[in-house]
Amino acid sequence: MLDLAKIIPAVAGEMSITGFEDRAASALSAFAKDFDDVRTDAVGNVILCRRAAKAGAPRFLVDTHFDEIGMLVSEIAENGFLRIAPVGGLDTRTLPSAQVKVYGKREIVGVITSTPPHLRRADDAKIRPKTEDLFVDTGLSDEEIKANVRVGTPVGFYPRYKMLGNRLVGKGLDNKAPAAVALAALAAVPREELAFDVFLLLSVHEETDDAGGVAVGGFETEPDMAFVLDVNIGTAPGTKKSESVELGKGISLCRSAVTDRTLTAMTEAMCDREGIAWQRCVEAASTGTNTGALHLVRSGIPVVDVGLPLRAMHTYVEMIDTDDAESLAKLLRAAVCDKNLARECVRK
Repeated sequence: MLDLAKIIPAVAGEMSITGFEDRAASALSAFAKDFDDVRTDAVGNVILCRRAAKAGAPRFLVDTHFDEIGMLVSEIAENGFLRIAPVGGLDTRTLPSAQVKVYGKREIVGVITSTPPHLRRADDAKIRPKTEDLFVDTGLSDEEIKANVRVGTPVGFYPRYKMLGNRLVGKGLDNKAPAAVALAALAAVPREELAFDVFLLLSVHEETDDAGGVAVGGFETEPDMAFVLDVNIGTAPGTKKSESVELGKGISLCRSAVTDRTLTAMTEAMCDREGIAWQRCVEAASTGTNTGALHLVRSGIPVVDVGLPLRAMHTYVEMIDTDDAESLAKLLRAAVCDKNLARECVRK
């Protein structure tokens, strides 16, 4: 069994804010040696490949976007303060007092400013703060800031992780938790058991662009089928059961107009056969993931949408259940070795 409670923070803790995904290259080096080929394309996608022992195997693409939400320095103010601009869909309610890292010439730890309750007006609680109205307080002199930080420097949440029982809490789990699971799980499959040539696409720009880098990666790899791995909204107080999935109950498999009905049904049956915990979700028109863009690449790619339940999405205290992460690892190991899926891909 993989030690996902250690593997996931090691990958998620690296900064990969959209546009700066290459900064997390060191997180990949521990796994790259187990793949036959690792390359970075023109838009920044990292594509890893493991080939089956038998030549001419169909192609299986596993896509998991690798970028995360964050901020950029938009202005260098006085007295160690930095104004920031959002990258991706930040939940600004959580930003005041958040601890961050400024990734300049040297890494600088800072805190996003907050207004003390003593100074708040009565109507302040009704107003959602705007990122551009907040500042990072670094506590440094103007000289130190100007020597290390420029406008456009990325700012990310401070990487701190904690286990709450069986659940992992921290930043960047959307979407580097599925990425870490895929890296570790696919690297561990014996080559002679592979029914496919397997491509792992760590795609870029998902948080800021509906198509992102996945369309480019899908075009390059020409897969016969694909899994898109992303996090899914975890059930919590205030969420509808019809719009979320439960933590601890396994991965989610989505029924949607953009997912392949046959391969999704076969994946569900495989989960039942292999004892992999799973739950069904429905997104009638769009899954909100890379699936919508990937299934229209070239002459069409049949896609199965796979979700890892996650709470507190787009915050620095995202939560996943490590049992669900293990279910995802089991699914990947089973799927890339499944000869029935391989035969179905050849027929398609």
